[in-house]
Amino acid sequence: MSGRVLVVDDDPGIVDVVTYALRREGFNAEARSDGESALAALRSEPYDVLILDLMLPGLSGLDVCRRLRAESRIPILMLTAKDAELDRVLGLELGADDYVSKPFSVAELVSRVRAILRRREFDREESGGSVRHVGGVKLDLARHQVTADGEPVQLTPSEFKLLSLLAQQPERVFTRRQIMEYLWESPYVGDQHACEVHISNLRRKVEKDPARPERILTVRGIGYKLVAA
Repeated sequence: MSGRVLVVDDDPGIVDVVTYALRREGFNAEARSDGESALAALRSEPYDVLILDLMLPGLSGLDVCRRLRAESRIPILMLTAKDAELDRVLGLELGADDYVSKPFSVAELVSRVRAILRRREFDREESGGSVRHVGGVKLDLARHQVTADGEPVQLTPSEFKLLSLLAQQPERVFTRRQIMEYLWESPYVGDQHACEVHISNLRRKVEKDPARPERILTVRGIGYKLVAA
């Protein structure tokens, strides 16, 4: 498998290890050490995956994520400190797809990147004109578009993937573990709290009242399901 990956981190040791591991696995890996140069690279060249450290000099990783999501759907995998839960939640809310906490397993990181690329390829193959309707929610897989009650909503790649999973079998309850394994196609699914953040973000976009969801329902102790509403 090949793909173009941009690694953004100001720690030369991490950059060297990650880019070497990715290149060894056949990926085309490039690196930047700050947010401004990362944005410039992403705006001038096509990349398949962004690995983004949140603690960057000058423009922070969160700011990069915020600006990028206004113009691109590139999958973003965050690198965060082990105890930086607030930053992880903020990153996911700003549109990042998942995170890996430092110190991390290089094998896990490579597995996540490989899963992202498999997922994008699967999405392209699956989207042959298929449109799904669940109540007031419409998913156009070919165009990667979603409307709720006729109004367009902008979803991140992981949010779209999550909604398409729930819409495959309305009323079926999916566990958090099943959702994360589907999103990442990998045994390295990380902290399942990321699933809860994606669900919360998705509800803000497709529910009439996110505080009282009628479409994406929680089944206590199990997981979530999508119902017609």
